[in-house]
Amino acid sequence: MRRQSLIIMFFPVLLFLLIAINSAAAEDFKYKRTIESYTMPDVTLVSQNNTRINFKKLIDSDKPVVVDFIYGTCTTICPVLSAGYSSLQRKLDKNSANVQLISISIDPENDTPKVMKEYLKRYRAKPGWDFFTGSRADIDKVMYAFNAYIPNKMYHYPLTLIRNPKDGTWVRIFGLTSTSEFVNEYKKVGGI
Repeated sequence: MRRQSLIIMFFPVLLFLLIAINSAAAEDFKYKRTIESYTMPDVTLVSQNNTRINFKKLIDSDKPVVVDFIYGTCTTICPVLSAGYSSLQRKLDKNSANVQLISISIDPENDTPKVMKEYLKRYRAKPGWDFFTGSRADIDKVMYAFNAYIPNKMYHYPLTLIRNPKDGTWVRIFGLTSTSEFVNEYKKVGGI
């Protein structure tokens, strides 16, 4: 009887501690946002339509540009990042042409235009979301330019970058965001 009384007395305290620990852990997983300046390399990349583009010129746009680094066969972070792009396009609906979404392959040896086109189809990508590959050297230059270089695709991490067309600065989002957080970050750079 005494043991049960002690358990009943300490149960609310234990429950409170568990909730507090879980809340603190949830805060640790919140994404990190910084404002950065980057210098883009003058490289040529290839789109899912097998079109060659000058990356530096593509980035220098009068509308927000969003960049992430993914690969076509990824089953971890990339689907989550791509679902975010897809959600943003759906939220923007008719205004989806007001943003340029760019996914850059971190697996250029395997991400052919055909693979990239199929990937975008899987996520119901609308015009304005392009997936680019290129030579390993050019992809590495782009990753270095964004301070996002990884030596092996298996070590990639959740990173999204949003360019403010007004001043050319970049919002660097490290971590995963909810759809509403992603849309809010997009709005902060003048989107919508």
